Amino acid sequence: MKKDIHPEYHLVDVKMTDGTIFQVRTTWGKEGDTMTLDIDPTAHPAWNGGSTRLMDQGGRVSKFKKKYEGLGF
Repeated sequence: MKKDIHPEYHLVDVKMTDGTIFQVRTTWGKEGDTMTLDIDPTAHPAWNGGSTRLMDQGGRVSKFKKKYEGLGF
């Protein structure tokens, strides 16, 4: 196996939308960084049966709806 070709594998904190934090091992970021999720299993309709609505982050959903409003969606 070649040396020094693999990315560093370390612990980072993952902050869920409800504020809970847990640690995972990953190649993302640097040791001790915090990854903040916009959508996670507690907030996404695919995992909770569709009981909650997705928040429009940065107007992307409204921009999409405006662009395709005449196509009958």
